[in-house]
Amino acid sequence: MQPLRWNYRPDHLRAPALVCGFKGWNDAGDAASSAVNFVSEALGAREFATIDPEDFYDFQATRPRIKLSDNQARSIEWPEVHLYEARIPRAPRDLILLSGYEPSFRWRTFTGLIVELAEAIGAQMVVTLGALLADVPHTRPVSVTGFATDPALVSRLGLTQSSYEGPTGILGVLHDACSTAGLPSASLWAAVPHYIAASPNPKAALALIRKLEGLVGVVIDAGELETAAADYERQVNLAVQHDPDILAFVEKLEAAAGEEEQDIEDLPSGDSIERDLQRFLRQRGQEPPS
Repeated sequence: MQPLRWNYRPDHLRAPALVCGFKGWNDAGDAASSAVNFVSEALGAREFATIDPEDFYDFQATRPRIKLSDNQARSIEWPEVHLYEARIPRAPRDLILLSGYEPSFRWRTFTGLIVELAEAIGAQMVVTLGALLADVPHTRPVSVTGFATDPALVSRLGLTQSSYEGPTGILGVLHDACSTAGLPSASLWAAVPHYIAASPNPKAALALIRKLEGLVGVVIDAGELETAAADYERQVNLAVQHDPDILAFVEKLEAAAGEEEQDIEDLPSGDSIERDLQRFLRQRGQEPPS
């Protein structure tokens, strides 16, 4: 049985970008997987294919789940990888969204399968989202770093060529597979405070989405996630205030972060905000103000 299972084959996609997020080692605070899932729902994406988990997962590490239907019938939900198409007529491109767990086995076969799919649907770039634990305070804006294989993307978005050496996850292997195939790729990583890593972090997910918008030229209506991020920060603030040890630690992190994070250069320009607003209104079928 072929691991890639098509519900249907999407056609006439416009300059699609394949955006990938995996649960697991690359997903501190569930930020990356939450970002991809939110984008999928916000754009009304449709599932067109799945990757069967049989050859790629250790089911003792990533267990299937029992689900009850409305009539209490029991079924098994396997840890499949899901692929969605999002058509955005007023944006410069459409998106393909990939969501699933980091596989346990046969990473070269798995990433080769994704590259083949990207080439089959005419993807012009592959973008991966990740999140890592870092010594950063939750009170500051989320730092998003990244790299790209395309020098034009590096220059336009202020990304860097990665100089990292050390252990990697499925994202690193996927980028290597893209490079071998000559497929442009980019990776965005959000820094998540390690002292609250156990909780889902909507603030980091929102930061990844905002950076993704600039990378692929698609504006996401993230009002719901903005509310969740504000609620999250308030709840963390309350919890920290009740723990003197953590409060003192956060204060040290804030001092170490330095005042440069408040530099006005980090703020988006008026022209940038205007362009994003116009893109957003056009995607929603509204005329932007003159």
